[in-house]
Amino acid sequence: MSVNIEMPKLSDTMTEGTVVSWKKAEGDAVEMGDIIAEIETDKATMEMEAFDDGVMAKIIIPEGGKAPVGSLLAILAEEGESVEEAIAGSGDAAAAPAAAPAAAEAAPAAASAAPAPAVSADGDRLKVSPLARKVGAESGVDLSTVTGTGAGGRIIKDDVLKAAAAPAPAAAAPSAAPAPAPQAINPVASAEDQKLPLSSMRKIIADRLLTSKVTIPHFYLHVEVDAGQLMSLRKQINSQAEATHGNKYTVNDFITKALINACMAVPAVNASYAGDHIVQFGNVGVSVAIAVEDGLVTPVVKQAQAKSLLQISKEIKDMAARARDKKLRPDEFDGGTVTISNLGSYGIESFDAIVNPPQAAILSVGGIFDKPVVKNGEIVPAKIMNIGLSCDHRVVDGAVAATFLNEVKKLIENPALMLV
Repeated sequence: MSVNIEMPKLSDTMTEGTVVSWKKAEGDAVEMGDIIAEIETDKATMEMEAFDDGVMAKIIIPEGGKAPVGSLLAILAEEGESVEEAIAGSGDAAAAPAAAPAAAEAAPAAASAAPAPAVSADGDRLKVSPLARKVGAESGVDLSTVTGTGAGGRIIKDDVLKAAAAPAPAAAAPSAAPAPAPQAINPVASAEDQKLPLSSMRKIIADRLLTSKVTIPHFYLHVEVDAGQLMSLRKQINSQAEATHGNKYTVNDFITKALINACMAVPAVNASYAGDHIVQFGNVGVSVAIAVEDGLVTPVVKQAQAKSLLQISKEIKDMAARARDKKLRPDEFDGGTVTISNLGSYGIESFDAIVNPPQAAILSVGGIFDKPVVKNGEIVPAKIMNIGLSCDHRVVDGAVAATFLNEVKKLIENPALMLV
C-alpha cells in the first residue's frame, strides 16, 4: 500500500511550509531515516526524514512550492508495489500537481483564494487530496461533512462531487458578510521595481509584530550606561581565554548575563500576560534576536540562570552560526521568557524594540560610543552605551521596569558582580 508523505508541522506556529529542495527524485529508493527534503517553516529551514521504506513514486509539490500543514507532498511506493499502483492507491492526489512558484506569482488572485486545511467537527485535521480540496472550494462543499473513501480515509475528488450532488439542507438565515480586509496602498509601479514574494518567515514576522503592536500596550524606558569597566574586564578575560579554552567573549555575552541576573532579581519582568492572570516564570529563557538573510530569528538560551558566562557565550555563538545556515531545530525556539536585541554593531545608538509575544519585555542594546561626561565636577571621556526596555504594561508597571533596567545598568557598570 502506498504511503502519503505530508507536510509536517515543524513548529507550534507553522501553518504552511515551502519545499526548498528534494533530496530524493522520482524513482529513487528511500529508507527509513533518509533525509528526503528540506522544508522552510516560519522559523527556519529544516530537514525532513522518511518514516517508511519504499520508492519515491510521485512528487506532488515541486521545489519552491508552498503547501499547508497536512497536505500531500509526495507518494511513496512500498516494496513490490508499482508506481502506478502507488499513485492509484493515494486516490486522485497526483492528478493535480501544485503549480510552480512562477505560475503562482502570475496569478496572485487565485493563490490567495486557496482553501485553508479542513478540520473535522472535533477539531482533527482532515486528510484531503489537493484536487478534492480544489473541487470543494469551487463547489462550496464543507469538507468537514464529507466521508473519505480514499486510502486511510482520505477525501478524494469523487467524495466531494457526491457531496455536492446531494440535496442541500435548509439554509440558515444568512449572516452579515465580514468587512473586507484593508488593502495595502501600492505606489505606481515602474520598470525598475521588483516584486519580492514573502517567505514563510517574513509572513510570520509581519503577523506577530502587527499583533504585538496592536494588542500589547507598549511603554519604553532608556538609560545610559558607563561601559568602561565592562570593556576593561572583557579585554582581560579574552586575553586569558585565548590561552585556555579559546572562547572570545562579546559585549553582548556580558549584557545577556546582566539581563539574566536582573530577571532573577526582579522576577516581575520575567512574566507573561495570560488573560485572567499573569504567569511569572520560574526559569529564565533568553530569546536572542539574530539577523538572518530573510529576517530575524529568536532561538532561546534555556534555563539561562543556571549557566555560566562561558556556557552562555558558546551557546549564543553556536545558535547564531546555525541560524545563518538555517540549521536550528524547532525546539530551540521554545521556552523564551524575555528577549534581547542588540544593534550596537550596526552603529545604532539607541532604539525601541517591539515586545516579542507572549513575553512581557525586550531589552534593546545600542553601541558603545566615546562621550564627554561629568565625574567629580570635571568633564572626562567615557564609554557610554544606551540600553532600552520595552514592556507590556498589562504585566509590568513603570516603577518595576525602572527597577529592572537599573539592575541591568548596575551589573554592566560593575561587571565583576556577574562573575560571582
